[in-house]
Parts: sequence; structure tokens; C-alpha cells
Amino acid sequence: MKNLKWKCILVVAVAALAIWLSYPPLDVYDEAGNMTKEGNIKLGLDLQGGMHLVLQVDTSKLTENEAKDAPQRAIEVIRNRIDQFGVAEPFITLQGKDRIIIQLPGITDRKRAKEIIGRTAHLEFKLVSDDPELIKKATGGEEVEGYELKYIENRDGKTEPLLVESEGVLTGDMLVDATTEFSQQGFGQPYVSLTLNSKGGDIFADVTGANVGRRLAIVLDGEVDSAPVIRERIPSGRAQITGNFSVQEAKDISLVLRAGALPAPVTIIEERSVGPALGKDSVQKGIQAIIMGGIVVLAFMTVYYLIAGVIANFALFLTMLIITAALSYLGRTVGATLTLPGIAGLVLTIGMSVDANVLIFERIREELKLGKALRAAIHAGYDKAFWTILDANVTTLITALILFQFGTGPVRGFATTLSIGIVASMFTALVVTRLALDLVTILKPKMETLHMLQLFQQPNIPFVKIRKLAYIFSILVIGIGMTFFVQRGARNYGIDFTGGTLQQFRFTESVSAEDVRGTLAGIGLGESSIQQFGEDKEVIVRSYGGQTDVIVAGLEEKFGAGSFEIMRVEAVGPAVGEDLRRAAIKALIFAMIGICLYISIRFEFRFAITAIIALLHDVLVALGMIALTGREISLPVIAALLTIVGYSINDTIVLFDRIREDRKFMRKASQEEIINTSINQTLSRTALTSLTTLMVVLALFIFGGKVINDFSFVLLVGVIVGTYSSIFIASPLLIDWPGRRVIRR
Repeated sequence: MKNLKWKCILVVAVAALAIWLSYPPLDVYDEAGNMTKEGNIKLGLDLQGGMHLVLQVDTSKLTENEAKDAPQRAIEVIRNRIDQFGVAEPFITLQGKDRIIIQLPGITDRKRAKEIIGRTAHLEFKLVSDDPELIKKATGGEEVEGYELKYIENRDGKTEPLLVESEGVLTGDMLVDATTEFSQQGFGQPYVSLTLNSKGGDIFADVTGANVGRRLAIVLDGEVDSAPVIRERIPSGRAQITGNFSVQEAKDISLVLRAGALPAPVTIIEERSVGPALGKDSVQKGIQAIIMGGIVVLAFMTVYYLIAGVIANFALFLTMLIITAALSYLGRTVGATLTLPGIAGLVLTIGMSVDANVLIFERIREELKLGKALRAAIHAGYDKAFWTILDANVTTLITALILFQFGTGPVRGFATTLSIGIVASMFTALVVTRLALDLVTILKPKMETLHMLQLFQQPNIPFVKIRKLAYIFSILVIGIGMTFFVQRGARNYGIDFTGGTLQQFRFTESVSAEDVRGTLAGIGLGESSIQQFGEDKEVIVRSYGGQTDVIVAGLEEKFGAGSFEIMRVEAVGPAVGEDLRRAAIKALIFAMIGICLYISIRFEFRFAITAIIALLHDVLVALGMIALTGREISLPVIAALLTIVGYSINDTIVLFDRIREDRKFMRKASQEEIINTSINQTLSRTALTSLTTLMVVLALFIFGGKVINDFSFVLLVGVIVGTYSSIFIASPLLIDWPGRRVIRR
């Protein structure tokens, strides 16, 4: 009773803390659409909208000392620009030696944001030559020592050549401030007003005083913005950059100049942008998938396990509450966010958390059939299920942690949610449900059994005898799938791994794929992949050679400005694609190694080998189905493949644990008999957990939305093939694989 008291206090404390940390989980709005209370869970960019950029700092022209500090100095400059840009809670960090990751929540003006962040903002003042002979030589193609040829656009739109000195008389290092002002003439044309420090002001006064009548070019990032004639000596240390600027352009130039020049040029090598409309749509569909999957599982558990099912449902509710609280806490402390794959992780957790409860309840059912009293059956059921639950969840946790290590952005969000879900579901299954069942037996001392439905009695299907037919079937399925996979070649891989662009547009009216393709052909991108959905109003364009802004401009010219909304943009450079491919392969390899080591320690080496063969079988079948259905391998799909590995090994561990147990009691039986008996003994549990997981994954596939469709499809395949491989591949292979019979606990 004393232990029960402390368990009750623990569970109540955990539940109370979870409610306190998580309420409200998401933002609360009134009827007018105004936010009345901020939610505790931070949404990722794919759910709230925003931009994810990876910049490459080019240090090739810097000295060794300059190159060493350039990325960090670039981060400070970019941070100053973003702060002035007005982005709430930006995330900026250094990746590796020369890459900068930037996340900008809520940003909708992609083009302007990229220009402000990526502009070098190197400002120079250069004197212009008025020697007609030198100008003639330069425009004729001859090199003029000490000068360089530039061009400037006049007010009438004509281009004028300018011969400017190679060395500047003044640079932006001496700039104190840059503001946007408006001229008193010319209808209030905006210009950029510059203020120099005292040293710069002195130099500027000397230069203007000595060169009255000459032109002084103001050069920004190698381009001449203006070249006014020096009318008199300017002692004030103030200058102007004039041109045909819009108000926004003048403000942006002022902004980047105030923030300072980048120490080296930067290139955007990866961009992932999500519009707020798509983010809101993803949240709604994700929540819808969770609700639908959850309702089905709750109803099934209540009907099938009766009182025990109600207890399991309470445990599931507490599991989701703990996950929500953990995400809220991590969001406030380390900036963790809930991503779209993270929602998928929540949906998957619903299905997988039921597994431990089903395993326990089926064990209790077996103990009751042996004639044990209810309390003794509950005690024995939990004891026998403990190691199986631990082994199954640890192997799944290994894949989740490896996925977090090698994943990026939303994929890490999935790994985080899944890891929290695994730990939370173990706590609720082993502590909360046990406490609830113990309390039931105390409150109802005359209760003699735990009533549950049973779809079928323990069968005696000869799985082992047909194992070679299963091997042949699997080889054929893998062979067909891999044939299609090889034939598709590079088309198997999405832009995450090949480099390129993906853009999702939502048009106000239906458009034809032919019109879109014709537009792309006109800008040299006729080979782009076009996918339509949503009453032909939504279009996804995949291009392997185009620039996102070029495609947008082409569509605006064809269909008109304002005729569509940019829902999503993904642009990945070839170098990034190669890095992501290597990271994905490493993740799969290390997941296999980690699982192999754990199973070798907990069971024996040949168990690990057969488990790895079964996992490879599952991955190859999934890859074949991706090829057969014309889908692409992306980062979320890699996350799904690793989830398959974790789910499949979960099933396999349950079987291995029963085989190890049966070998103790069936010492005179052959290995074939032991393995076949173990498969049949766990078949009810396997069928039930696969069914419940399939329910929630199917809800994710149907209701989760287009963005996560490939991810959920691969999971759907994985649940089916993972169940099959545990029964027909992993366990039967123990018979055909040579090795000693070792029993470990």
C-alpha cells in the first residue's frame, strides 16, 4: 500500500506539472481573430510560415587570419540586419566552418529578405575620370591602368559609361549612419543620406575640396548607384546616394549600410520557405489526423479490452499530455519547435504507445488462463512484459537519436517528438496502467478476472514450414522494386539530394499543366516536373536548373501579378544535396550498427544478424514501392525509412524475447518447434498492435495533407512489411543461420 501511495503521488504530480507546462499548447484567438493568449509550443517554420536559409561564406580571397574570423563576423552583420528588418525570434548559427543557418519565422517577402541578408554592402567612393581619350580607350576594349569601366543608368533610362579609379578614396568602414530621406524637388524622390565619422568627414572634405567640378562615383557592391558632380568642398561629412529608388529600396539600402558590410561575399545554397497559409493548413490537417487516429484507437481499445482498455486510453491521454509539456518546456529553454513531421511523430506515437499496453494485457490474459489469481496474473504479466517493452523501445529510441544527430530542421523535430513519445509511453505503460490495475483490484477485492474480448484463440499455423516460400516471395518483391528503382535512376531522389528547386503555387483560378509547362519552356526549364492537385488550382514545380525568382517572374508574366500565391519554396544547391545524401546514408548505417550491437548484447549475435537482414528487407521493399508509385526520396522520407527500422525491430524484439523464453521451457523441442510456437503465441499481440498503428498511420495518410503524403505512404508500407518480416523473415532465419544457442537475460 505504501508503494501505491507514492505511485499515486508521482502520477498526480507528473500530470499536474504537464498541465501547468503545456496550457495552452497553441495560440488562443478570439472570434475576431485576435490572439488572446500565446501558446506554449513553438511551431516550426513549416507550420507557422517563414524562411530557412543556409549561406556559404566565400573566404577564398581573404588572408588566413581574415578567413578564420569571417564567418563569425558575417553572423554579427547579418544579425544586425535582421534585427533592423524586424523579425521576431530569428535563429542564426554557424554550421561547420563556413556555413550559416538562418531561420526567420513569419517572413513572407522572400525576395526582399534574401536581398537584405545576402547583400555584401561594400561601399566605396571613387573619383571619375573626365579624360575623353581614356574613356574612348576603355569603351573600345582597351585596359586603362589605374581605372575600371563601370556603367550607370541615367534618369532617361539610357546607360552611360563611367571610367572610375580602381582605388577608392573612401570606404564604408567610416560610415556612422545611413537614413532614407526625400528630396525637396522631383516629387519627393527618396534617397539614402550618409553620415561619416570624423576621420571620414576630414577625408571627404579634402577629396571634395581638391576635385571641384569632377564626378564622384558612389559604388555599392561593385555597382555605381550614383555619380554626382562635386560642386564645392563638403566639410559636413555627409553624402547622398541617389537613383531611381522606390521608398522600400532606399530603406533597404539604408538598412544594410547601417548594419555594416559583410567581410566576404555569401551565397544562398539552401532555401526552404513556407507561406503562412500552407503552415495554417498543415496545422489543421495535422490536428485532424491526430483526432481521427486517436478516436479510432480509443474506441478499439475500449471495445476490445473493456476496463483495461479504458485504463490504456487514460495512459495514452497522459502520454500525449507529457509530450505536449516536454515540447513546451524545450521550446522555452532550447528553442525546440513542433514541425510537420513532428505532428506525424505524435500520430505515430499514438499507435506505438498502444503496443506496450497490448503486450501487457495479452501477457495477463495468458497468466489468467494458467489459473492464477487476478493480482498474481497482473504481477506476472508486468514482470514478463518488462524486458520485452524495454528492448523494443530502446532499439526504436536508438533510431530516433541517430535521426536527430544526422537530420536537419523538420526531421529533427520528428526525432525529438518520437524520442519523447517513446520515453513517455514507457512510463505510462509500466507505471500508470500498473497503478490503475492495482487500484481496481484493491477497490474490488472480489474481482476474479479481467474481462477482455479475443478475436481468435492461439493458432497453430505452420509459419516455419512455409518460410522458404516467404523467402522466394520477398526476393521477387524486392527484385521487381529494385528493377524499377534502378531504371528510374536520379528520378528516385528529390531535390534534397540532387539539388534544384521545388515551388508550390496556389492559383486563384484553375490552370492547365500545358500552360505552366509552356511558360517554363520559355525560360529554358521545359524539362521541369509539374504536379497538379486541389481542383487544378495548386501546382508543384520541380526544377533542377532554374532559379526560384526566375520561375515566379515567368508565371507572373503569363498569368498576371497577384494571380497566384507562393505556398512553399525549397531550393537546394548541389553541394548541400550531396551533403544531405551522405548524412542520410550515415544515419541508416549507424542505426543498423546500433541495433546490431544492442541485440548482440541482449540476445546473441545471430539474432542481431537476422534482425538486420529483416530490416534491410523492409527498407528495400519500401524503396521499391517508392519507385513503383513514382514518388521521390526526400528528407522526410528518410525519416520514415528510419521509423520503419525502429517499428520493425520493435516487432522482431517481441518475437525474439518469446523465443528466448520458450527455449527455457521447451528444452526437448526442436528449434523449428520453439520458433513456430513463439510466433503463434505472439500472433494476437502482433495483429492487434499492427492494426492500431495502421489505423493512425492511415489517418495520417488520408488527412495529413499533400506536404506529408510521401512520408505517411512510406510509413504505411513500413507497418505492413515490418509485421510481415518479423514473422516470415527475422525469426525463421534463425533456423537457417548457423550458431550456438545462447540464452541471456
